[in-house]
Amino acid sequence: MKHALAYLLACGVLLQGCYRILPSNGGGQLSGSPQERNIDPTDVLVPEGYHVEAVASGLTFPTAVTFDENGTPYVIEAGYSYGEVFLQPRLLRIGADGQTTEVYAGAENGPWNGVTYHDGFFYIAEGGQLEGGKILRVSQAGEVQVLVEGLPSYGDHHTNGPLVQEGYVYFGQGTATNSGVVGTDNADFGWLLRHPDFHDIPCADITLDDINYTTPNVLTDDPNDRAVTGPYSPYNTAVSPRQVIKGEVPCTGAVLRVALTGGEPEVVAWGFRNPYVLATAPDGAIYVTQNAYDDRGSRPVWGTGDVLFRLEAGKWYGWPDYNGQLPLTVTHVPGEGKPLGPLVANPPGDPPAPVATFGVHSSSNGLDFSTNPAFGFRGQAFVAQFGDMAPKVGKVLAPVGYKVVRVDVETGRVEDFVVNKGKKDGPASWLESGGLERPNSVQFTPSGDALYIVDFGIMTMSKAGPTPREKTGVVWKVSKE
Repeated sequence: MKHALAYLLACGVLLQGCYRILPSNGGGQLSGSPQERNIDPTDVLVPEGYHVEAVASGLTFPTAVTFDENGTPYVIEAGYSYGEVFLQPRLLRIGADGQTTEVYAGAENGPWNGVTYHDGFFYIAEGGQLEGGKILRVSQAGEVQVLVEGLPSYGDHHTNGPLVQEGYVYFGQGTATNSGVVGTDNADFGWLLRHPDFHDIPCADITLDDINYTTPNVLTDDPNDRAVTGPYSPYNTAVSPRQVIKGEVPCTGAVLRVALTGGEPEVVAWGFRNPYVLATAPDGAIYVTQNAYDDRGSRPVWGTGDVLFRLEAGKWYGWPDYNGQLPLTVTHVPGEGKPLGPLVANPPGDPPAPVATFGVHSSSNGLDFSTNPAFGFRGQAFVAQFGDMAPKVGKVLAPVGYKVVRVDVETGRVEDFVVNKGKKDGPASWLESGGLERPNSVQFTPSGDALYIVDFGIMTMSKAGPTPREKTGVVWKVSKE
């Protein structure tokens, strides 16, 4: 037994060493820089008995699709992309011929991260990079009402969702940072220079451990200047032992809701990192996808996969000290062996267990449930995986994501449903094919007989960050033959 344990430890050290020296090979790390998009449904693999087709193309940063009472599809263009690209977000009607018609155009305050249709109106989550997050209510005539504004959405993650249920709009509000501490990585994202006082906000009072982080001060020109920053605090603001951070609403890292008629937002649950999409299962339960930690910033976290949660009102889901039920005190950066101490000295509770876990850096975003037995897999969740953003978020040895998976929420089993053909997973530009690039959203038609996939388009990656390509987005449709 001792020999076996020694062998396993030796193998672990060897693999860790290999991992450390091997280069990153993410799906966006291309030697070239494709400007145009080839679209060929025959390059996409779907299960036997299903058919895939492209129903709209030439879109710029599309993120979600919804349907009116007649089954007409509508798609939103985000208006913002990582890489600091600011454009005007738009709500577009997709015609039977694939042509789009603008219904409403918003301000340059994206990204628009989600849309849903209910009782004659579109509800849009406006990410809020410049003015703060908002929930918009848009009529079919293009008239807009702001249901809630001023959401804390200037940071890494934004206002997400939304979902209408029982007279409320539920939506996710992402965190400002990767793991609780503002750092130089947030200057790389762009927002720290715009909003130097912005930081994460807890939904209830928390007590901090005595942990501060020192970095070069990116807000001064002195190369020798240093910033000392504590969690849940503005950049270059240290915390003291057992300091109490007061909770506020609205807060970051939470699922919130607001009445369909507008008003003040309420906290449903918190302790999320980036709760990206909410969806209702056939039994009425709400589920939410969460993007897990990155290996970057003052408090890098290695090896945490994205998760799917069943939403329980009033619960704390563990961020910034857990991923699912796994405490970050058992996580470390390969080769450095630095365990991560907890930031919160008085955890608000035990985090609920996730329903399923996805690949590390898969960016498992969009979510919907099959409800029609004729389509198949009734009651199972379908999740769109945008794909890794290596090397900026951390190293991967091969592309992760770039597909649509389905999840048996009773067992947690995850299986591929729509992938690109090829010996490896990866975006079409990496495979040099005409298939999927970056699936960001999935949505079933009102009858449940077809699944629409919103494909963000080409985004290449380098150490400097992402480079998204305009007019390369596609909406795909999967149906039974």
